[in-house]
Amino acid sequence: MILPKTKTPSLDIKLINGSKWSLENQKAPKYTLITFYRGLHCPVCKKQLENLSDKLESFVEKGVNVIAVSMDSEKRAKISGEEWNVDGLPIGYEMSEEKAREWGLYISKAISDKEPSKFSEPGMFLIDKDQKLYFSSVQTMPFARPDYKDILNAIDFIEKKDYPPRGEN
Repeated sequence: MILPKTKTPSLDIKLINGSKWSLENQKAPKYTLITFYRGLHCPVCKKQLENLSDKLESFVEKGVNVIAVSMDSEKRAKISGEEWNVDGLPIGYEMSEEKAREWGLYISKAISDKEPSKFSEPGMFLIDKDQKLYFSSVQTMPFARPDYKDILNAIDFIEKKDYPPRGEN
């Protein structure tokens, strides 16, 4: 478990647009939001990432860099990028199981032919510009994920009230 106010693990990932992304190289004015998703096989992920893509500009306006990451292969991740309505959303792929566990994500095994043999369950991490965890939500199932509208409202509250990270004890 990563505690708030502590430095998060590193994350270096390939993106479906052919570039690479590194958490350490983010120069976000305020935060970086990482959404870990299950993969192409997950209809809830499709809906979640399309919702995030719709709100991408709002996050950028608030000084938040955004990325979505999965353990999917390059081929599967590129299909998600092509078939889902996620224009402009950076999508990373081939996160290792070891890295997923380092971030505290739960790992599942396939229960149907549509799923990869192993994949991470969802997680969302808001990280400050010093690469310290502000908040996280980690799940064991694909259902009931935080809504990005609520995250945007939370960022407004945090900024307005200078609200500190909680849960570090």
